[in-house]
Amino acid sequence: MRRTPRVWNRSRRGARGAAKSLARRGPDKKRRASHAARTSHTVPRTAAQYFAMSAQSKETLTRVAHVVTQMRRHCDSLRQAALENRIDPRTVVRLARSALQKDARGRYKARASDHLLRVLRVLTPKGLQEVAIRDSRLASLVAQHANAVRMYLQTGNDSALRMLKRKSITDASGRRVRLLMGLGEIDILGSAGLLSFEYLYARSA
Repeated sequence: MRRTPRVWNRSRRGARGAAKSLARRGPDKKRRASHAARTSHTVPRTAAQYFAMSAQSKETLTRVAHVVTQMRRHCDSLRQAALENRIDPRTVVRLARSALQKDARGRYKARASDHLLRVLRVLTPKGLQEVAIRDSRLASLVAQHANAVRMYLQTGNDSALRMLKRKSITDASGRRVRLLMGLGEIDILGSAGLLSFEYLYARSA
């Protein structure tokens, strides 16, 4: 007696396979959404990439840089520095992993220096300019220069300016940028109210 092919069973297996495929689409969408959220803030390597970012992404990068600087300067923990700068520690690790290292206890510490891209307001002979920098040591020099100029304008004491070891920096593209050192020019800009170091980092918007 010839057996009848079990077509119904095959159809049933096909239906089960389709159901499983449909069931898998939900988690796939969630995974894609999660991946998009993780990659919404990318790490720029050039000034052009930075300026093409949204204001929110720029603000996130600024907060990340603040956290790394605070960890390095004050030996704060990642969690404490992130909390004070109102950013998720996981975001800091994701965007500044190259600037961090783990100690013997597995805790994140800031490296002695880093190459994160920072866009800072630098006082040059042409006035305040937004300059992209990829060296934390140069970023520290820019901050020292700004503090020295502020002290001179407030007290007339130019000793901090004279003590600066370097008079120029190199931006992310390799271009040399001179720091303004002339007291006369600083006086003119200060009297005109054109110098404000309230925000060392470039404005996000």
